[in-house]
Amino acid sequence: MYVCICNGVTDHQIREAAAGGCDSVAELTMRTGCGANCGSCLDMAAGLLEQARATRELPLPLPLFAAA
Repeated sequence: MYVCICNGVTDHQIREAAAGGCDSVAELTMRTGCGANCGSCLDMAAGLLEQARATRELPLPLPLFAAA
């Protein structure tokens, strides 16, 4: 879905930017142009970026070993 209509930025592009290490909305704007014009998309973009970052930062589960 399009998040930033002004610059044609999609939710997929925001998730890709997050996967590539994008850590802030300001950096997202520099990378994709999202929010650079009218700014009405910034709340949604920030939410998607945070969601993607949280998913990326989930630790892998540790295996449980039974005591012998």
